[in-house]
Amino acid sequence: MPELRHSIAQHYHERTKYDPQTIAAKNKGLDWAKQPVPFKEYKIGSSFDLKPYIQQQPNAFAGNPEAQWWQRLSRLLFCSYGLTARIPSMGDVYLRSAPSAGGLYPAEMYLVSRGTPLLPPGLYNYQCRTHSLMHYWESDVWQKLQDACLWHSALENTQLAIVLTAVFYRSVWRYEDRAYRRIFLDTGHLMGNIELAAGIVDYRPHLIGGFIDEAVNELLYIDTQQEGAIAVLPLADILDINQNLPHWRTALPSATETEYPQLPDGELLQYFHQATQILPGTTGKLNLPEIKQEKSLEDKYNFPFCQKISTDTNQIYWGDKLEDLEVTMLKRRSTRAYSGDPLTLDELKSLLNFTYQPRNYIDQGLDSEPDYFDLNLIETFIAVSGVEGLESGCYYYAPKAQELRQIRFKNFRKELHFLCLGQDLGRDAAAVIFHTADLKAAVAQYGDRAYRYLHMDAGHLGQRLNLAAVHLSIGVSGIGGFFDDQVNEVLGIPGDEAVLYITTIGRAR
Repeated sequence: MPELRHSIAQHYHERTKYDPQTIAAKNKGLDWAKQPVPFKEYKIGSSFDLKPYIQQQPNAFAGNPEAQWWQRLSRLLFCSYGLTARIPSMGDVYLRSAPSAGGLYPAEMYLVSRGTPLLPPGLYNYQCRTHSLMHYWESDVWQKLQDACLWHSALENTQLAIVLTAVFYRSVWRYEDRAYRRIFLDTGHLMGNIELAAGIVDYRPHLIGGFIDEAVNELLYIDTQQEGAIAVLPLADILDINQNLPHWRTALPSATETEYPQLPDGELLQYFHQATQILPGTTGKLNLPEIKQEKSLEDKYNFPFCQKISTDTNQIYWGDKLEDLEVTMLKRRSTRAYSGDPLTLDELKSLLNFTYQPRNYIDQGLDSEPDYFDLNLIETFIAVSGVEGLESGCYYYAPKAQELRQIRFKNFRKELHFLCLGQDLGRDAAAVIFHTADLKAAVAQYGDRAYRYLHMDAGHLGQRLNLAAVHLSIGVSGIGGFFDDQVNEVLGIPGDEAVLYITTIGRAR
């Protein structure tokens, strides 16, 4: 019996793997004359300046409800994607609150207003260079958004929604077809910021990944050859009792394509993105209002005879009214080099606690069940090289049991240097965290669109790791380039697990 052909998602993943034997041939160098500009400009439209509302103390507008509303929106957008530093020595490179591979920032952030007393109905683009909203379309488009999102319940009573898009060339310029992975990891970082920033200013984002792509793209008036919508987040104002909404399902399936042509390098990414879309006229189970996925009660792996270490610990304290969280979001930077010195086991436990146990932070005002697409599909493995009180080796992190389960006994510093494409970050980190997923099983559940969901969820988790590390004065840096298959072989990670993302942590040098 002939073997069934892989889906386009599996084909894409195989085609874009880095391999020690072929990576040198793929390194063609960069055409700096074609370096993309990571900002979007509009020639027409009206601008709403948000800068006055981040230059004041949080209580500066007490007794002024209108100014307080603007302040909340201003802080939400700035903490999510605002410019936080400029590096003149690198040609006026701007850094943002969310990390991005190569500093390319492929995501664009739009705001859709249903029409409020302060923000007229229509479409807005967040202009991070000027910290302003560009109102570029003034018509009422809310019903079109509801139609495109298959009448998701979170859009019934909310007044604002964020739409995230990807400008593909910004990442393709450097990473070619593999850029699709990095685009969705970067968007996951941004979503992590939106989730936490919303908690600071009393909003609750409701994540929507299942929508008619063509309809959302048309609503935003974007060029689909250059840009595409990838997530919608209605913003529920939790100060309005009518917007305290129940959770609904975040992810819907697309088709699974197995009959695809022979695609040359350079055309794979665009073809794959088209294949992951939910098409107009979709019927059947996609239109059913399903509740959020049931959580699995047990962790996926429980290896026999492995050593088990509890990760239960005290929560990180984020300050009065989460003021320390806001400061951390704005000062976050990726670490460029580690000293090789160890972390403590308590520090590692704290990072894991904040990232995977959000229910522990409800008393600080953070969401106890933030939206992901489907965390049941994401697994976490940790290669420990220097954590005091923890033997070197590879561990599976079981978030439901809150424990580390050792699967390999070895110091992997040399191997991690190789697996991370020779980057010293892998060798010198105290621990390297791997997010993985069974891609075949994910595609069976969500079609080829699963590839988007997996990488955005991995990026979301990675951003929580980033913020917890920075707050604890621990170095942290994400890595999207690695030798895919060799990671599983070297560390003993089950072969069905596709590696999605790597986060390194350690003492900054």
